[in-house]
Formats: sequence, C-alpha cells, structure tokens
Amino acid sequence: MPIPSLKLADKTALVTGASKGIGAAIAKALAAEGAAVVVNYASSRDAADRVVNEITLVGGRAVAIQGDVSKKADIDRLLVETQKAFGPLDILVNNAGIYLPAPVGSITEENFHRQFDLNVLGLVLLSQEALPYFRAAGGSIVNVSSVVARLSLPGLAVYSATKAAVDSVTRTFARELAPKKIRVNAVNPGIIATEGTHSAGFVEKGQEASPLGPVGKPEAIASIVTFLASDEARWINGETHFATGEIL
Repeated sequence: MPIPSLKLADKTALVTGASKGIGAAIAKALAAEGAAVVVNYASSRDAADRVVNEITLVGGRAVAIQGDVSKKADIDRLLVETQKAFGPLDILVNNAGIYLPAPVGSITEENFHRQFDLNVLGLVLLSQEALPYFRAAGGSIVNVSSVVARLSLPGLAVYSATKAAVDSVTRTFARELAPKKIRVNAVNPGIIATEGTHSAGFVEKGQEASPLGPVGKPEAIASIVTFLASDEARWINGETHFATGEIL
C-alpha cells in the first residue's frame, strides 16, 4: 500500500499559547502532519519544552520560543527567531488567550484591558507583523475563538466581547489578505477539557458534559485547525467554524 503523504510536509507553523491545552494539541497535530512547529509560550517554559519533546521524540521538528504576544517587542523577536529556526512562515495559529470571569459589578479597567490586549490586540499585531514572514505563495492564519462569541453567559461579558471581535477581525482580514493568498479562518470551540477550564471550574476531571453541552478534548479542535491550515481547505476563507459537539 502507498504511504499517504503528510498534509503539511515542508511547512512552517507558529502556534501561540502552545505550552498547554488546545495550543499544545494543535502544535502536536501540525507536527504529526509534517510541519516544523514553533511552540510559543509566555511563561510556562517547562510545559513548552515537554510539548517540544513529545514532538521530537516521534521524529517531528519543533522549538519553544518565549514571547508575550500582547507586546509588540516580543512579537518582533518571536517572528525573527521563528525565521531563524525554520525559515519562511506558512501557518500562523493565533491561540493565545486569557479569560478573567467577572460579573458586571466587578469588571475593572485591568480586567478589560488584559483580556482585550491579549485576545484581540495581540492577535491583530501578530497577524500584521507576520505578513512579511509568509512565503510569496501565501499561507493560512487560523484564529482560535470561542462559542461564547455567540452566547451570552453571566460573568463573561468582556471575554465574550473579545471573541466576537476575533470573529469580526477574521472575516475582515480574510478579505484584506486574499490578494496575498493568505487565508484567514476561525475555530470556535465549545467547552474543552483543559487546565484552564478545570481551574476556572467549568469542567471537573472526568466530566463528559457541562451546562453548555458536551465536553470535548483538545485534539478535536486540533484536527479542525490542521485541516484549515492545509491545502485541503484552500477553498475556505473568512469562515468561523463552531465546534461544540452539538447544534447551537
């Protein structure tokens, strides 16, 4: 039987917030399809190194590069080091994000700006600064949004607003970058069992469902991102893909 070719052979991918959870699963999935992957992290160096080790132990290529993508100086350094490690960029996954639940009476300026600075401004700046690093042939940007962009949940007004902004930016960037042959899409996960959802109390370990519906695994989102990053999705642009395990 012929050996199936890897979807992302000879591609370079940068995944932000890739030391844990969905980001780590995405990094490993892209590497499994042949991409050389930059595992970006802000503070969790040990966790990022574990992701890199998991990839390289099975023959993949990966490096961990620190950078807070809410800061332009870090973004510039991250892109330069990505190019030094693996050459021109083909895939950018804007996964880094933060949620700080707070009801209307408890929202502060710091709460608002921390979430918008990382979830929206960081995504915008990195996408913008990454453009000269993409190959002339183009590539793919995948933004990790959330189901809460469509839902109105108590305590998540600011976080939901950031993800609605991500969806809007995705559609606009898709139009603007089409002439450069760079596709831009978003994936909107439902509740996924990660370190973050566990610590926030949204998911208990072993839990299969939540008040919002089924609880998924990070690998379910990673497979969608891998598809969108590949040439198999070359006819998909400016779309938001809700992955919730049920009909909303």
